[in-house]
Amino acid sequence: MDSSSPTIQNEELYLANSKFDSYDELLKSVRDFYYVKGYGISIRDSSKDKYVTLQCDRGGCYRDRLSIGDKRKKNTGSRLISCPFQIVGKKEYDGGWILKAKNLSHNHEPSTDISRHPSFCRLSPNDVQSVKNMMLSGIPPRQILSSLRQGNPNLPAVSRTIYNLKAKIRKENLGNRSTVSALFEEFEKEGFIYDILHNSIGHITHLFIAHPLSIKLAKVFSNIFIMDCTYKTNKYNMPLLDIIGVSCFNTSFYSGFVFLKREDEDSYIWALSVFKKTLENREPSVIMSDRELALMNAINMVFPNTTNLLCIW
Repeated sequence: MDSSSPTIQNEELYLANSKFDSYDELLKSVRDFYYVKGYGISIRDSSKDKYVTLQCDRGGCYRDRLSIGDKRKKNTGSRLISCPFQIVGKKEYDGGWILKAKNLSHNHEPSTDISRHPSFCRLSPNDVQSVKNMMLSGIPPRQILSSLRQGNPNLPAVSRTIYNLKAKIRKENLGNRSTVSALFEEFEKEGFIYDILHNSIGHITHLFIAHPLSIKLAKVFSNIFIMDCTYKTNKYNMPLLDIIGVSCFNTSFYSGFVFLKREDEDSYIWALSVFKKTLENREPSVIMSDRELALMNAINMVFPNTTNLLCIW
């Protein structure tokens, strides 16, 4: 592009005359300036309190970090097309920050929909805190985004922004812990009753979980329980056995949950044996289930004096 064009001239004037009190002020100003032009800006590299190299967010190229090769690589496009645009911000002796041009050319046209650029979909600190609060309340990402847009109709974030932020928050909460370790620590903290079963290589194959209040209710109202499995409701595709109690007020309550490796008799016997321990070896009067033969056989073995009624609905 000709260096005498108005676009480049205005850009050079902006870079030459800009001075900022802080790194954050520099970054915000640059992103706002190029937002109007239809370009996204990302950080290429930086050194704290020394310099920062900014590039077009379409700079660089796809890297096969997982070494999966071309055969297993998904047939998807990459936003990165090695755009050469780069500018450098440097901190001066007086503490201020200045900008210097390194390469002001782009190998692509400006974007007509700037919301497609991840650098402009970032949320403000207040919005991030709102997302954290709504996550704790169990609100799904689509509703979180709708709620944020009610307060700011021009919010550039998209659904992927919320999903990425949720993943980042979870990673920060985990720290150096594994997901399973964090789960068990949470169980201990909240007083959950749980039991696990491992296979020969140490993988968890069965997990029993019960809230302390659920156990109290199950001990008080231990006459009738309803048991059934759900399928493909978790990313591990493990069957989940729901154990539901019935109170004297004809209301129901969750008594426990059991993740099973498979729906076989041994798995059900283990699950019911752990549940029996939480009931302090009490035997229910009635257990209702569907015609799952493995579960019916396990009920007869673990609770021999209990009547097993079949739900025909």
